[in-house]
Amino acid sequence: MKSMTTILFLISFLFFWGTVRYLLALKRPGVFPPKQVLKKRATALAGGGGVFLVVAILFSNF
Repeated sequence: MKSMTTILFLISFLFFWGTVRYLLALKRPGVFPPKQVLKKRATALAGGGGVFLVVAILFSNF
């Protein structure tokens, strides 16, 4: 069970890292794809990271 929680925490970290990358790309001028697409991607990655983080915390407590 410990390896499963470790993998879930790692996936959560990767999602949040991707979110930070997209948010930093929003600050650059003349970036492609458009900023609305980057915002949607960052939101989706943050939501996925949050879900995986909650599941990992639940598994680590049991």
